[in-house]
Formats: sequence, C-alpha cells, structure tokens
Amino acid sequence: MKRFAELYAELDGSTSTLAKVDAMRRYFQSAPPQDAAWAVYFLAGGKPRQAANARVLRDAAREAAGIPEWLFDEAYHAVGDLAEAIAHMLPDGPVDDTLGLDAWMRERIGMLKGSSPEAQAAMLQQWWGALDWRGRFVLNKLITGAFRVGVSRLLVIRALAEAFSLEPQLLAQRIIGYTDARRNPDAERFESLVSQPDLYAASAADAGRPYPFFLAQSLQEDPAGRLGAAQDWLVEWKWDGIRGQLVRRQGATWLWSRGEELVTERFPEIADASFALPDGTVVDGEILAWDAQAQRPLPFAVLQQRIGRKAVDAKLLRDAPAAIVAYDLLEHDGQDLRERPQVERRALLERVMAQAAHPLLALSTLVTADGWEEYARLREASRSNGVEGFMLKRKDARYGIGRTKATTRGEWWKWKIDPYTVDAVLIYAQPGHGKRASLYTDYTFAVWDGRPDGGRALVPFAKAYSGLTDEEIRRVDAVIRRTTTEKFGPVRSVTPTLVMELGFEGIQKSPRHKSGIAVRFPRILRWREDKPVAEADTLASLHALLGQGG
Repeated sequence: MKRFAELYAELDGSTSTLAKVDAMRRYFQSAPPQDAAWAVYFLAGGKPRQAANARVLRDAAREAAGIPEWLFDEAYHAVGDLAEAIAHMLPDGPVDDTLGLDAWMRERIGMLKGSSPEAQAAMLQQWWGALDWRGRFVLNKLITGAFRVGVSRLLVIRALAEAFSLEPQLLAQRIIGYTDARRNPDAERFESLVSQPDLYAASAADAGRPYPFFLAQSLQEDPAGRLGAAQDWLVEWKWDGIRGQLVRRQGATWLWSRGEELVTERFPEIADASFALPDGTVVDGEILAWDAQAQRPLPFAVLQQRIGRKAVDAKLLRDAPAAIVAYDLLEHDGQDLRERPQVERRALLERVMAQAAHPLLALSTLVTADGWEEYARLREASRSNGVEGFMLKRKDARYGIGRTKATTRGEWWKWKIDPYTVDAVLIYAQPGHGKRASLYTDYTFAVWDGRPDGGRALVPFAKAYSGLTDEEIRRVDAVIRRTTTEKFGPVRSVTPTLVMELGFEGIQKSPRHKSGIAVRFPRILRWREDKPVAEADTLASLHALLGQGG
C-alpha cells in the first residue's frame, strides 16, 4: 500500500501531464506485476466495490480517535470528504506497512465483505494503526469505492508505453475490458498487457474484446467554414442512447458499452438478434429503446428503465424494448476494417445489415441535402425526430482511437442542437470533493411555481455543479457563506439571490421529483448577474419545454 499511496500523492499533487506520466512510468517499472495490475485497474477507471458502509467507518474512526460524534461531524463537514477526514483525525502509530497493493486487495479489503460490523471495525482500526496518513487516505478510498485521481486512461496508456517500449495504439486495444469488475486484476493479466507483440498470448476471454471507441469532436461553429464542402461528408442523425459495440466471434456474442462494461445480459433481445450476423463481425452503434414495428426510437426515458438493471424480466422487455442502430462496421470476416475509409466501411455495413434483415439490428439512416444551409434547416427538426442533432463523418476518415483530430479538419464531429435553457435560482449548496472540498460547488436550483391564491414559491428541480470558472466559484462560495439561513449536515440553505442559466439535453415528467419534472445532464451555462430573482423562470416554462418534444 505504501508505494501505491506514494504514487497517488504524486499524481494528486501535480498539474503537470509529463510529471504524472513519469510518476506512473516509474511505478509500473518497479512494482511487482501483481501490484501493478491493480494500479492499472484503478488508474484506468476501474471502480472498487464498497467493502464497508460509511457508518461502520465513522463509528470505528470515532472510537479510534476518541472523539464524540458532534466533533467528528464538524471535522467531516469542514473537510468534505469522509476518507480524508478519517485519515486526518486518526492518531499516528508505529507504521508497519509492508504489504503490497495486491495483498491488501485480496487478503484484507476482500475480507471485509461478509464480516460483521464489529469484525469490520476491529480490522479497520488495526489497519489504520499500521499506516501513515497517505496510506490511511488511499485505503479509505478503496474501501468506500470512491477512489479517483486526476489521470485519464490516455495518460495511463502513455506511461505503460514508455515503461515497456510499446506502441500506445497497441496498448489502447489491449486495455479494452481491463476494468471489467467481474475479472480481478492479477500478475498474468498485467504481464499479458505489457508483453511484446511477439510474446503476446491472447486468453480465451480476449475473444469478445471490442475495439477502442472512436469519439467525435463537438462542432460549435458554422460547418461550412470549418469542414469545407458538404459533399465530402456522411451525415447521420445523432442518436440519444447508449454507445455500444456488438461483437460476434467464435459463435458467441458480446455487447459492450462505451464505458467498457459488458452489458450482453442486460439486453438479451439484442444478443439473440446478433445471430443473424456472420461470425467475425464487430458493429459500432447505439443501443436505443426501440419501436420495432415503426422502426424508430422511443424516448430516452424508456431506455432509462433498462440502465442499471442487471436482471431483466418479461415485463421489462415488453415495456422497454431495445435494439441497436448500427453506424459503423469495424470487423468483417474476422478482418480489422478500421484503416479503411469511412465510405467503404459504410457500404459494407449496408450489405451486412441487409443480409441480416433483423428488426432489432437497424441501420442508421444517412441524411442527404444540397449543402450545409439545408442541413442546418433539417437539424432544427431533431427533437421531433427523437435525436440530438447530426453526426458528421468525413468520407475518407479512418476509425481512430478516442477523441482525436487526425487532420486539421477532424474526422468525426457531433453537430448538436442547442440545449434547453432556463434561468433558475440557487437555493441549496454543498461542498465539492477533492480539491474543491473547502468550497461550495454543488448547487440545487429552483424555479417559481404558481399558487391558486396568486402567491408563488421556489420549487427545486435540478442539481448542477459544472460550468462556472474557478473565479466565479470563489465568488459564489462567498455569497453562499454570507447568505446561509440553515444548515442540514453539509448542505446549506441560502437566501435566494443568485440566478444561473442552466442548460440540459432532455426533459420529462417525473412523479418522483417535487417539481414533477426531471432534466437530463443539467449544467450551468452562465451566471445571470443581470437578472433579479423575481424574473427567474417558472414551472410553466418547464412544461412549455415538455411540449417541444423533450
């Protein structure tokens, strides 16, 4: 744990990309393979399962620190992060941390699950006493399932490439599926990941491995000025679903989400439909709630019933049917097609889908127009068509890795319609996490309702935490502290004085929310310092947006 905690401290304490890559490179080169295997898993985005609940950690920490509950709560609220607060308040003991990360995960943290709360508390107190502050902090993060640090998967790949003299593109392919929670990292997996190409031994589990997803850039300007002639591009609707790859190899099927989660069992109807595809086929597309008879998507709210549901029954399959809309072909007859031009892959995809002829294997429709002005007019009908705008793909584009620009014009672009917007009032706030734990950065917003007696009140409808600059966050934090009226644990209720313009991608009715409205992906677009609270939007404004096809 000590070496991994030191690596975490280096990564968390630096804003330099080069320094972070170098820190990881040194760790991967020197750590035992079984420890490096877990480090790659966590740094690349793997999520540790929660091994003990927060109440057990709180009670064990209070007992070990010898402090009353009110003092613990005050310290926790001041810090804003449970793992960090516990690490700070515990007394230092004789540090005796000789176990590696693998041993900690298998022999210790793995023991917590299934143990009684009393046994868990005893183990935690013993472990805390043998660790320094950094070790306690990282241990707590792993136990609570809240581990994260400021590195991307791309940086992890760069560090591994430098450490073992491998091509980043090769590692990007091999690391797909590495963070699948159903397979624990081990020395064999790590050594296979970083082995030289001539020594690489694929395992049976590799048969279902997808390709790294190619991601689009956001287009915020006139496509004519940025992209040139419209006839050089393939234009498709941008579907509002779950990005996925459908893999058919060795007589079996795997369905992967863009987050590299294997979701085959969650969409059994798509898995069954895949048998219409020839072996050695990999399709890139969008998983959608789907009306098979009308061959059109259902609202995203229908698909939400399937998200997070690992078990599906006949009722769910009937109420929220799903399909995959294919828009690219990455493998055909076992051959990697990613270096072929987009227009060639599209032509082959059309033939494959026509031969499959299955209602749950749909083909993304190409949209044709005389030029960008006509495309712009067609794009305005996106919401009524149940889509988010257009995807623009250059005809000679290769299928890349991640969100990259292979040329000055780019390869794939998403040309989305403008978000829904409302002006809302900030009424609650709570601290952020990590480096923002001392600032109020997570906000609850409200709009005005109308009452039969002619009065009105603010009704909460959305939470948002992104969109403000660091300077704006500091100014908002000062206002929150100055206008606080009540405290509910870490949450502060404030006098309504701040109006923000919120943007969101979708809106729907929701009986679970006090406002009766749920919005999708809310974020702050700007601080409306020019607008008084009394002129903020109303519930009627939100209901009017519902009528626009949300």
